[in-house]
Amino acid sequence: MPRWTIGTVEIETIIETDLTGILDVVIPEANHAAVKQIRWLMPHFADANGVMSGYIQAFAIRTPTRRIVVDTCLGNDKDRDSVLPAWSRLQTNFLERLAAAGFPADEVDSVLCTHMHLDHVGWNTRLVNGRWVPTFPNARYLFGRIEFDHWTKPPASGASDGMSTEAQALVNADSILPIVDAGLATFVDTDHRVCDEISLMPSFGHTPGHVSVRIASNGASAVISGDFIHHPCQMAHPEWGSVADSDGPQAVQTRKRIFAELAGTPTLFIGTHFGGPTAGLIVRDGAAFRLQV
Repeated sequence: MPRWTIGTVEIETIIETDLTGILDVVIPEANHAAVKQIRWLMPHFADANGVMSGYIQAFAIRTPTRRIVVDTCLGNDKDRDSVLPAWSRLQTNFLERLAAAGFPADEVDSVLCTHMHLDHVGWNTRLVNGRWVPTFPNARYLFGRIEFDHWTKPPASGASDGMSTEAQALVNADSILPIVDAGLATFVDTDHRVCDEISLMPSFGHTPGHVSVRIASNGASAVISGDFIHHPCQMAHPEWGSVADSDGPQAVQTRKRIFAELAGTPTLFIGTHFGGPTAGLIVRDGAAFRLQV
């Protein structure tokens, strides 16, 4: 699986689920014909027919002092029948692959969720004797305060932000609140510094408290996107939104702002749902942007 070194920091992706062929549902304007016009997407991020590739994946980050997992995918055994049946009651070997990367569950010390949608918090917990218990018992789970309040405190948001209150209630019950009840949650601001090399970066729009992750070490830098972007086609068309964006106009502005800030710099951009090589450099491409791999 892809692995990157940023100064003294090592980052490895742990893939859980393939998104190939369903991203045009997530990004409605990215139909096959439109994607085929973005020639630089081939062959890494789309095929010749305009079918986009992608993953649900987590990122294991090793710093000199920490072992951090960013975004914990869907998880096993979760009831998602009313949301996305294809993602319900999964049985994957995600934890075994995480351990093989040098991250046994009991040795992870920090879990960081860019936001609280179901495909970013699922492995926060696992089912043991009919109870949801923390998967990473020795970790602090860093939950954005704005994000947590939005999803768990009344008045609850409606279906306008891509996740009905009933669906999110399932996610809260099996993947968020058990962490709080276990006393393992730490509520943080959107610019929180996790350690010397890792900090959060506000990237609102997809959700009200959405963050990306910035890595900086020995003069090198990287950004893990989270879901302010789902596929590289949104670099060519930042105005193409996701059906799950809570604030579409804000999400567009966030994409334009971050792409402009990173374009032409040596910062490695790691796309949370990107297929192919998953990472590259953002460069300007006329009035828009592209990913150089």
